[in-house]
Amino acid sequence: MKDLLFLISFCLITVLSAAQRVHIGVFGGFAAYNGDLTEKIFTRKLINGSVGVSVNYEWKDRVMLRGGFTYAVVGGADRYNSQPDLVARNLSFETSITEFSAIGEYYFFNLYDQRFSPYVFGGLAVYHFNPYTYYNNNKIYLRPLSTEGQGLPGYPGRQPYDLTQFAIPFGAGIKFALNDKIRIGLELGIRKLFTDYLDDVSAMYADPNDLLAAKGQMAVDLSYRGDELPNGNPVYPDKTAIRGGEKHEDMYYFTGLHLTYRIGGGNGFFGNGNRKKYGCPVVPL
Repeated sequence: MKDLLFLISFCLITVLSAAQRVHIGVFGGFAAYNGDLTEKIFTRKLINGSVGVSVNYEWKDRVMLRGGFTYAVVGGADRYNSQPDLVARNLSFETSITEFSAIGEYYFFNLYDQRFSPYVFGGLAVYHFNPYTYYNNNKIYLRPLSTEGQGLPGYPGRQPYDLTQFAIPFGAGIKFALNDKIRIGLELGIRKLFTDYLDDVSAMYADPNDLLAAKGQMAVDLSYRGDELPNGNPVYPDKTAIRGGEKHEDMYYFTGLHLTYRIGGGNGFFGNGNRKKYGCPVVPL
């Protein structure tokens, strides 16, 4: 019986110790994209909202491990560009982003000793996207249309892109300890992608006859939309004409507030309060 009670007590102590290092969090802010349909890193008219939740584990007082889920919508459009050749192309897209991430955060100061601290973070993420545009008030997904000849005979270097991919999240922020349990941080997180097709634009135009034969008239209409503009050029660009900038991959980023609540522990503003670091119990010999 004593051994059983000892085992139960040890398990409870271990669980409580781990729980005191767990922070649950919510994120809210803005999302944006940078790629072939934007000429600036920040375009105010293309900012959308983003929301997320996280579970954070305090590995050390200045090191936090974070698992998170984030949802956002990003997009781009040539009509917001200033370069005449980009405006004349007249392409646009949007996509929802669903992301799962595993991130490590490093704090420059101990938030149990000081009220605020800058921090940096980096890790690995898996995200899903599916670019679409609007045509005659209808929502049209772009990947099935192979707008640059992806997967078509005669375009061996252009393969259909995967809609679920890996990304490398990194960024920085500043976090404030409102008390021993609640923290709020303002952060900017950038995602390095391994695709240039987040916006369905990357390389050169495909031959419209190839698109028409393989994918239909919709593919031709949405791969070049300059003819929709008043006084726009109705002539479809040549097969060798550049449609995007494949040398530079796309990216998306989030900025906003991350609020966390630590499970268990004390209520003090500074110091560890009632938080305890439990180790293995000492058994007298």
